[in-house]
Amino acid sequence: MLTYNLRLAWKSVRRYPVLSALILLGIALGVGVSTTFITAYHVLARDPVPGKSESLYYVRMNSWGAADDPFLQTPPPIVTWRDAQELLKSRIPAHSTATFASRGTVFPADGARPLRQSLRLATADFFPMFAVPFRYGGPWSREADAKPETVAVIDSALNDRLFGGADSVGRTIRVEKAELRIVGVLAPWRPRVRAFGLFGSPLQAPESIFLPLALTGPMALQPNEGQMNWRTPAPGEDKLPYASRLMVNEILFLGFWAELPNPESVKAYKSFLDAYVTEQKKHGRFPHPLNNRLTSILDLMAELKVVPPQTKALAAISLLFLVVAALNLIGLFLGKFLARASTVGVRRALGASRWTIFVQHLVECELMGLAGGALGVLLSLAGLAVLNRVYGDGPEGVAFFQLDVPMVLAAVILSLLAGAIAGLYPAWRICAIPPARHLKSQ
Repeated sequence: MLTYNLRLAWKSVRRYPVLSALILLGIALGVGVSTTFITAYHVLARDPVPGKSESLYYVRMNSWGAADDPFLQTPPPIVTWRDAQELLKSRIPAHSTATFASRGTVFPADGARPLRQSLRLATADFFPMFAVPFRYGGPWSREADAKPETVAVIDSALNDRLFGGADSVGRTIRVEKAELRIVGVLAPWRPRVRAFGLFGSPLQAPESIFLPLALTGPMALQPNEGQMNWRTPAPGEDKLPYASRLMVNEILFLGFWAELPNPESVKAYKSFLDAYVTEQKKHGRFPHPLNNRLTSILDLMAELKVVPPQTKALAAISLLFLVVAALNLIGLFLGKFLARASTVGVRRALGASRWTIFVQHLVECELMGLAGGALGVLLSLAGLAVLNRVYGDGPEGVAFFQLDVPMVLAAVILSLLAGAIAGLYPAWRICAIPPARHLKSQ
């Protein structure tokens, strides 16, 4: 029966090509616009670290020492060097890391022009916490954090540029004045949202070079993202070595993450933070009320509105646009069906039931919906290409915004929905007309 209805639908399309083309374009435009903006929202809102986001927590505590505290409601988003060093000593988390972004100059070994590259300072735990993929080698060890060792992990693009894409593990690069031994090369990696940089630039590509956090002092690396300071340096403090100044000043510039795999560890770590702040209060620090926070990645994304509210609004508006487009097609379907009302009357008189006539015309509507949806997917690919020109491509030219299987299925569902909205009333209307009225007109 379905094959028969599909054959009748195809004949109807060929019999009224202009009306069919208009219906097709209307559905295609609605599906194309809605699929484009739903895909954009889907890409930005999905889990940035699948399987681990529930256990990764961002740590915040209010170490602001000035009387005018701007963080009464929400603690500062970053912590000081001395606090990060103490938090890293806790063995409650499965992994923990303090991290910040910087910049440095790379001097190629062949004497080529120096390169200004983005750097990220972190501990060895950073890589398993955020599921960083490797092409060659791997992360440095925790022992390398403790010494510290002059090691580095570089990304695939820099490895291609400096070493022609070969395995460069064991070779050295010069960053600023430091000779660094390469221990790992990342595979092409372009997360849609940088979970570890939500307070900085969450939609940017990851940094090119990763260094042990303990090299911050020896290399005198400065943060290039947001930092805050409430304390005026004491006389002579500016003459101290950079590593010493990190321990005595109150500059906030480090993001801190802890991997807490179960509720018990979350509770224990909260108690650890409270005890640490209480102890620091005895030394004249943390003068404001206790206000420690542990926030999961997805909750932090929602709090910071990493997904622009406009994206969600545009997705909702695009769905309304699809509904309006489908409603406007009701008249075209109705005119098309009523044009062959006499044929329907004859079929009814020969014994065809209302249900049979209704299903026949509804199948035609859904066929037009699917055909329009296929064209709409092509239009959405063009729309996503425009968005990719704004955001840039991912690793190895992979598009930042792209249709995945769930979005293709969503496009199919939207196509069927558009066909149903546009065709239900016309299909009911044509099968509800008494056959005698058409027989008398013949």
